[in-house]
Amino acid sequence: MAGTSLLPFDLTRAQDRVVREIAADLGRRTPMARLVQGDVGSGKTAVALVAILMALEGGYQVAFMAPTELLAEQHFRTLEDLLGPAGYPPHLLTSSCSAAEQRSIRVELRTGESRLVVGTHALFQEASRYENLGLVVIDEQHRFGVAQRKALAAKGAAPHVLVMTATPIPRSLALTVYGDLDLSLIDELPPGRKTVRTYLRTNEARSKVFEFLRSEIARGGRVFIVYPLIDESEEIAAAALTENEETVRGLLPGVDIAVVHGRLNREQREAETRRFRDGSVQVLLATTVIEVGVDVPEATVMVIESAQRFGLSQLHQLRGRVGRSGRSAWFILFADENPGEEAAKRLEVMCRTHDGFEIAEADLEHRGPGELIG
Repeated sequence: MAGTSLLPFDLTRAQDRVVREIAADLGRRTPMARLVQGDVGSGKTAVALVAILMALEGGYQVAFMAPTELLAEQHFRTLEDLLGPAGYPPHLLTSSCSAAEQRSIRVELRTGESRLVVGTHALFQEASRYENLGLVVIDEQHRFGVAQRKALAAKGAAPHVLVMTATPIPRSLALTVYGDLDLSLIDELPPGRKTVRTYLRTNEARSKVFEFLRSEIARGGRVFIVYPLIDESEEIAAAALTENEETVRGLLPGVDIAVVHGRLNREQREAETRRFRDGSVQVLLATTVIEVGVDVPEATVMVIESAQRFGLSQLHQLRGRVGRSGRSAWFILFADENPGEEAAKRLEVMCRTHDGFEIAEADLEHRGPGELIG
């Protein structure tokens, strides 16, 4: 099928099925409105890339919107690597771009000189206008409201709309929440993806865990350590990154460490994640800013501090950052003392299953449909 030859791997049967559903939509006169739902690591971006190439080869412009700059930058790099050589170089449009950059890109979008743009909310601002917008792709759909989705779609004359979510939702609930969308399901992981081993540990085991981290780093692995807070809070009893950074450095002597959180600007975040990605540093201390958008196949371990502060879907998303290669991977949860009955149940679910849809069902059971729909 058109576009699949650009991919450095073969599509799974589930991906191929969804691509064919999208191709059928694009061939109709009525605009596509389709939700692609797949578990973490199931390959939704590859499916979107094929759809994007179909639209570009049909002579249309494409806008690809992500909820965070980090994820937008990740998608930009992927599209630049795969579609740039094919003659469709993408542009990146976010609020962190300079005023001159934003003006230049918007002129090219308005005139049609720019065919493919990746960005955040800047894509549907009043100043962003398109010459021939034919396809809108929205990643992490659950982070955008219906009005935001429609605002971007309104930039074209009834463009096709493809939205994706890596947060599995029980099918019955998905049909209720996204009743205006056709539903495609990627229910198969690419070959070679190993199950991430998940363990709940107490603070008494910390020295052993860090001994394991040192040995894994020595074998060439890389490690995420994730905190719920940047700074210590009087209101929230949870581990904070800044208060623990020196402790971690002391427990990992001789190991190079980078730090990423939401208070860094785009250039700083990109510089730190680039160091982790290229292997200049072996450990990345971070907040949940890395929940989506950081793709480092060499990362083999993720440690979550104060794990009771995280929701099931969030923990599942974070777990998807490791185990992205053929190497064994681990997801280690540290819970504070007396996490509470509900939190204990959530953490037990994470250790018991890796099925995102089972986790979504448990999330629905624990939190109730009002919370999830909200």
